[in-house]
Amino acid sequence: MKRILVLLMLAAPLAANAQLSNDDVHKYDHLNQSQYRTEINIPGFDGYQTLKCDFHIHTVFSDGSVWPSVRVQEAWTEGLDAIAITDHIEYRPFKDIVQADLNESYNIARREGDRCGLIVIKGTEITRSKPLGHLNALFITDANVMDVEDPLQAVDIADAQGAYIIWNHPGWPDNKSTFYPVHGELIKAGKIDAYEAYNYMESYPLTFDWYAEYGIAPMANTDIHGLIAMDYDCGDGWMRPMTLVFATGRTEAALREALEAKRTLAFFQGNLVGDKEYLSKLVGASLKTRTVGDRLEVTNVSDITYSMTQGDALYVFPAGKTVLIKTPQGEFTVQNCLWGNGKHLTYMFQ
Repeated sequence: MKRILVLLMLAAPLAANAQLSNDDVHKYDHLNQSQYRTEINIPGFDGYQTLKCDFHIHTVFSDGSVWPSVRVQEAWTEGLDAIAITDHIEYRPFKDIVQADLNESYNIARREGDRCGLIVIKGTEITRSKPLGHLNALFITDANVMDVEDPLQAVDIADAQGAYIIWNHPGWPDNKSTFYPVHGELIKAGKIDAYEAYNYMESYPLTFDWYAEYGIAPMANTDIHGLIAMDYDCGDGWMRPMTLVFATGRTEAALREALEAKRTLAFFQGNLVGDKEYLSKLVGASLKTRTVGDRLEVTNVSDITYSMTQGDALYVFPAGKTVLIKTPQGEFTVQNCLWGNGKHLTYMFQ
């Protein structure tokens, strides 16, 4: 009897609050209206903050299966700071159903981004066969005028709009990351600014040297078409591919400046690829140390686990954990930080 009385007492406020409309409709507006976001903790350095970004995303306005505003909600919920809507120009299988021009998916996403505080960049994907392949043009003003037969003309139009251009999935679809003469010409002309070292669930190890060789920035993007949770929600802290951008602030202008300065790292399945200096500074910002007798206490304040070796010994510094090791002597090899193909970062604790 006491249990029944308690349940009735608990239900009474609910019933009272439910009577917000009339006897025919009960509205439960008093229930939790909060929206939750999982923050990704990756520290910045040298006055920069780390922006978590995905610059390759599709919606139903090309060959994706998700509405643009949902793309924004997914990214915000998962802790990202910025995304680019990059629907295909040439490949739009739903265009007879979803009838709009090539800018509308961005317009919808931007409105949702403004509502929840996510940076949404206007982009499009120039979709052609190799040797050119696929290119994402970011920070454009009008995608419609790029719908032309000559792909190099499309690149020129994007460039005239001040676009930042990414060479997408270099190893797709033939499983060969071939650097063609056309890419060299476009890079020399300042018309390719970055490339995907990682795309969706693929990596392209031969491209890891391209930052040093050609001066184009490494990126990791999802190229997502379906629901993000269907591909990447694996639990246990596993995160989607991201491009880490080291910017002076969380604005589109600061993001653009950082991209132009090539302050990026590609993050994929716990691995980081990019400039040796940025890798070293990120590791240093992530691993806080304190001497305890003849030991070193290392606290990883980031959500990235770092694995290091010294000789035959393995040292793992898990995300969000503190590790106690013997005071180290000399350099460590950081197994999950690469500044080139097979070239691992060496790091010395200070």
